[in-house]
Amino acid sequence: MKKLVFGLVLNLATLAAWAQSSLSGKVIDAQSGQPLVGASVWTENIGKGAVTDGNGIFSIAKLPDGEVELRVSYLGFETFRKTITLPFSGDLEVSLQVKDFLTEEFIVSATRASGITPTTFTNVDKSEIAKRNLGQDIPILLNFTPSVVSFSDAGAGVGYTGLRIRGSDQTRINATVNGIPMNDAESHGVFWVNMPDFASSVENVQIQRGVGTSTNGAATFGASLNFQTDTRRDEAYAELDNGFGSFNTWRHTVKAGTGLLNDRFAVDARLSKITSDGYVDRAFSDLSSWFVSGGYYGEKSVIKLIAFSGKEQTYQSWYGLPESKLEDDRTYNFYTYDNETDNYQQDHYQLIYTGKLGSNWKTNLALHYTYGRGYYEQFREDDDFASYGLPPVTIGDEVIESTDIIRRRWLDNDFYGFVGSINYVSTDGKLDMILGGGANRYDGDHFGEIIWARVAGNTSIRDRYYDNNAIKDDKNVYAKATYEVSPGLNLFGDLQVRGINYSFDGVNDDQRVVTGQEKYTFFNPKFGFSYEKGNQTFYASYAVANREPTRSDFTDNPISEVPRPEKLNNIEAGVRAKAGNFSYTANFYYMNYRDQLILTGQINDVGAYIRENVESSYRAGIELDGAYRLSSAWTLGGNIAFSRNRIKEFTEYIDDYSVEEFQQEAITNTDTDIAFSPNVVGSAIIEFQPTKNLSINWLSKYVGQQFLDNTGNEGRALDAFLTNDLRISYTATPRFFKGLELNLLINNIFNELYEPNGYTFSYFVPGETSGRELVTENFYYPQAGTNFLLGLRMKF
Repeated sequence: MKKLVFGLVLNLATLAAWAQSSLSGKVIDAQSGQPLVGASVWTENIGKGAVTDGNGIFSIAKLPDGEVELRVSYLGFETFRKTITLPFSGDLEVSLQVKDFLTEEFIVSATRASGITPTTFTNVDKSEIAKRNLGQDIPILLNFTPSVVSFSDAGAGVGYTGLRIRGSDQTRINATVNGIPMNDAESHGVFWVNMPDFASSVENVQIQRGVGTSTNGAATFGASLNFQTDTRRDEAYAELDNGFGSFNTWRHTVKAGTGLLNDRFAVDARLSKITSDGYVDRAFSDLSSWFVSGGYYGEKSVIKLIAFSGKEQTYQSWYGLPESKLEDDRTYNFYTYDNETDNYQQDHYQLIYTGKLGSNWKTNLALHYTYGRGYYEQFREDDDFASYGLPPVTIGDEVIESTDIIRRRWLDNDFYGFVGSINYVSTDGKLDMILGGGANRYDGDHFGEIIWARVAGNTSIRDRYYDNNAIKDDKNVYAKATYEVSPGLNLFGDLQVRGINYSFDGVNDDQRVVTGQEKYTFFNPKFGFSYEKGNQTFYASYAVANREPTRSDFTDNPISEVPRPEKLNNIEAGVRAKAGNFSYTANFYYMNYRDQLILTGQINDVGAYIRENVESSYRAGIELDGAYRLSSAWTLGGNIAFSRNRIKEFTEYIDDYSVEEFQQEAITNTDTDIAFSPNVVGSAIIEFQPTKNLSINWLSKYVGQQFLDNTGNEGRALDAFLTNDLRISYTATPRFFKGLELNLLINNIFNELYEPNGYTFSYFVPGETSGRELVTENFYYPQAGTNFLLGLRMKF
């Protein structure tokens, strides 16, 4: 009898232990009553949680009966805590109170467009970036945004990558992080390889196409990328993100944060390591980075200290693939020397203050410093001693004028300054005015070393064969204002003055003495209006941008013949709308260039190709972007751009080796396509979400024909291509995890053979029988066929 009673008690206890319930409810803003999307719901004593959906609803299944310590948190709101006894009957509604903290959005607001700004832009938030972030670089992650064409030297999206927007390359796209310039002051480019896994520390990015609004740094001459780094999280967290993929690609990322300490302080940190063998032979990448942010969050001010760094070593694949190998040896790499590598490290430091000054004023100030240093190493076969400023070497009776050499070309630079803005919003909300600007200095040393020579002569290791320094001061001030003249109708004005002082002195890598100084003052006005009617916003604007030549334009051209600055007049007009399950934007643009700088084939006195001004050129197009939610499971989205990109007239120069004394032949071209400017660029995304935990996405990208130069020659072109990717994401919230995310990305699922980037040159040689023959050599950067990336993210 005792055994029977004991067994019955044991069974009842076991059943009680296994008794389970589910908990569901809704999280809303206590002030507005609107649902809060993405709020974190967590059972602290059990270790299970969920995130609210688009209607603010959450559900946590398989919870043991009994007391549950519930915690609900959302950025900018007070954390809610309550003990609930399960099973729970009735509807659970959690109302969160707004915290009286100054938001961090103001840090970037001065250089961003708002919903009523009359310019063309796309916002990409953290959740969208995370869906595709499996270790590839920023250009690849932004590939499906309007008018973007991205590419990778190594062919797999890791290492040297780039993007073009509306046909404008990275040297014409302004990039800022928290309002601080990222473009290299001399080349105007952004080298994303120096910022590996930066996307893991990005809160959001705004892409402005065209001139856009005034910003800091290099002139926006096609588009701008405005990044904001991670903002404060109220709760402590930790994340491990590991991934593996084709070409022996590995990614390891760890993130952690303290949450808000004493309602005032927070610290966040990230450490990343990415390696890949690359699609192209030997084109490996070995990348590491870190990010640290510490902040003070008061009721009327925020002070943040942000530091991040990236270090890269990549085997060079810059040479490209000769056309003769395109069909049967797509992974060919011209370089074979075992240390033909690029090595660089870049450290960034930012001290940011933002605060309220009374009820109508806000201000933002930032100090910044960037330290970059590194080199690329090259093996050079049978180079002339004269190319390195060295005399011939005499051994016995033999005079040796050339030898095999290994060289390193160095860049050691400092970039520092401040940016700031002050914002006034009238009490009635009709006037929103910003006064801002910045002053920055770049100090860069360029030098080359000989580290080995087969025949050394009177040289020592690390002899410098060129050495020059450049200093560039860049100052700007701008005033922006939006004024509501009547309900729904807003007028916009934006005036910027930018001053540049650029000096350089020393010996260039081609042994020429380059010493000079140039000063520029540019006035960049922008005007427009927007009109809100119902769910639609109509807008139109006119903007002007001026841009100074790059470093190579100064050092490669004779100092007395420096190219003229470029000027862009930009018209944008469009509509943005959102109604129910449907949202869309449609816009027209016209970008008229004066004195645009292009490669024409013209050479300088030592045979280097230089850029020249062309009097008139333009880009005009229509961009359409939209998304439609068919049901709770199906969403369709996509964008397409149709454009015409033309140069009115320019002179092409072709080297002529068919005559005894080298010369160049001049050929006049009229009404031709601008290089790398496809007339059609589009993408489409189909999302199927059969359950809240599973998402299946089909992603397609089409890029029309691109020409490798500005002649419109069909023999110097990149073929159109269409790629398709499959992305599968699964999330779960097992016990003791805040979340588990499994992401599988299959790129180029139909194994499309395509090349989004390349270069070309032509020359005349003697004909086999008589006269001369034109030879054109095309080089391509092929992208990988079908490949995959698999990632697992664990949240604690």
